[in-house]
Amino acid sequence: MKSKSDEELIELIVQNHRPALEELYDRYVKLIYSFSIKITKGDTEKTKEIVQQVFLRLWTTKRTYNASQGQFVNWLLTITRNISIDLIRKEQKYKGTVQLELEEWQQMQGLQSEDVEQQVTRNLLKQQIQEAKRQLSEPQQRLINLLYWEGYSLSEIAELEQKPLGTIKSRLHQALKKLRNNFNGKIGGVRHGE
Repeated sequence: MKSKSDEELIELIVQNHRPALEELYDRYVKLIYSFSIKITKGDTEKTKEIVQQVFLRLWTTKRTYNASQGQFVNWLLTITRNISIDLIRKEQKYKGTVQLELEEWQQMQGLQSEDVEQQVTRNLLKQQIQEAKRQLSEPQQRLINLLYWEGYSLSEIAELEQKPLGTIKSRLHQALKKLRNNFNGKIGGVRHGE
């Protein structure tokens, strides 16, 4: 295995040849670890998780390295960077959820003095927004969540979805239009019912 190039090893990995993965691991584990430790600012637990995820991705992916697009080591570091970003985003999302729950609890404490009519109006508005979201197709809902709640850029979403950027932009335009129409329809219905 040691005589094989990185490209040859990747070809073997796609065919589920475990010694090829082990050889790549031996070649690049120190580089991936040192790159990851910088990203995590010295957090060894996160770094170990990133290293594990990188080699798991190599083992499970069916997309192969293309030498015409650059050096193998750069491709591998890009994978490491993407996995690191995903891990950090998940952690921030979790922290954000905990913070949001704390803020909601604090708001609920303040609601006791708030007028009941205002509470009902706010709850109704929240339900209408959720209902308008449910009217979107699953890909549209996923796009809205990735873009607005998880912080992905349109180009990152295009890569994740394996779709052209133009398709993602078009899907976003249609989703926002549909969301606006659904939401405005609900609001209009409430006004007429008053």
